[in-house]
Amino acid sequence: MPYKKRRVLILSEIISPYRIPVFNALAKHEGIDLRVVFLSETDAGLRQWRVYKDEIRFAYDVLPSWRFRTGKYNLLLNWGLRSCLKKFAPEAIICGGYNYFASWEALSWTRRHEAELILWSESNRHDARGGQALVESLKARFLAGCDRFVVPGRASREYLQSLGSTQEDIVIAPNAVDNNWFRIQADSIRDRASEFRAKYGLPARYLLFAGRLVPEKGVFDLLNGYAKLEGDVRSKVGLVFAGDGPCLTELERQARRINPGITCFPGFVHREDLAGLYAFAEALILPTHSDPWGLVVNEGMACGLPVIVSSVAGCAVDLVEDGWNGYIVPPRDWERLSVAIDSLLRNPVLRQQMSLRSLERIRDYSPEACAQGLAAAAISFAGQAR
Repeated sequence: MPYKKRRVLILSEIISPYRIPVFNALAKHEGIDLRVVFLSETDAGLRQWRVYKDEIRFAYDVLPSWRFRTGKYNLLLNWGLRSCLKKFAPEAIICGGYNYFASWEALSWTRRHEAELILWSESNRHDARGGQALVESLKARFLAGCDRFVVPGRASREYLQSLGSTQEDIVIAPNAVDNNWFRIQADSIRDRASEFRAKYGLPARYLLFAGRLVPEKGVFDLLNGYAKLEGDVRSKVGLVFAGDGPCLTELERQARRINPGITCFPGFVHREDLAGLYAFAEALILPTHSDPWGLVVNEGMACGLPVIVSSVAGCAVDLVEDGWNGYIVPPRDWERLSVAIDSLLRNPVLRQQMSLRSLERIRDYSPEACAQGLAAAAISFAGQAR
């Protein structure tokens, strides 16, 4: 008698490049019949990512949508989900959040059709998006309707436990990027180093920030920490901000006042060239004030970079060991950040050791490992819905 696969539908906001390898791996799982429903193809107002549809190896739909953003609030309305649910008839729905109307529609559907709802949550206790009474009330109501949870690591698991979920109801699916792709791409760009460096005007040596240029990413903390370094260090090692955002002009203005100092602003860089920026950097720095995870850390480590990250980044507790493959510093503390940078730059032997340790640590954070966690949440507890 043939093995019956479990029909699993994933609700995901956009076609993110880092989710495609995970969903491809999950689609290969012998116990999963997968369909992914994207609420939107992309979010052009916030992200400049390319949509790599040619890499998709799983069944999917993109719902018609209307998006409205004001300040930090993002309203995304969809239609057509009910038709997708009726046609596919999932036995389990993995939902990537509770802040979309489609998520609540999925919750309602699972209750009426005796299916399971699994929340895929990256939030942690440092997440600046929470705290408002209405938001917390809606969150509690949605969590109460979930059968179990999937999280990327320890920080998000501890947060869910603080909200009343039990450890038995939480499965870890480690957040991942395509490590092999980034490693191979970085090696390829190293073979044409002069051409690539000239393309972006890169310093001979540099520290790298990759992300949106907004205050909450700690970009001004990083600039202040760099300015605090001794002049002999700043004259040899530059600081590269790869990304775009509303703080670009002010960052450039403040950077011009640092003398000696070398700063570079290549703008938004797609993943093909981002791997090259990782390839030649001395370290990746993410001094964020709040971040559910921080996948740039995965990417940098896949290219062999030591990492300096703030303690509130969701990935910090899982990916970075202070003094082992990088440093963990308090958020908004540019003096401590500067000390960590100086320690890393003045010790090339330690930096090389940290590089190898990053490669060692990131092996366990693969698309296949993430897919295995999602499959475990969807299959292992089948028939144990609340």
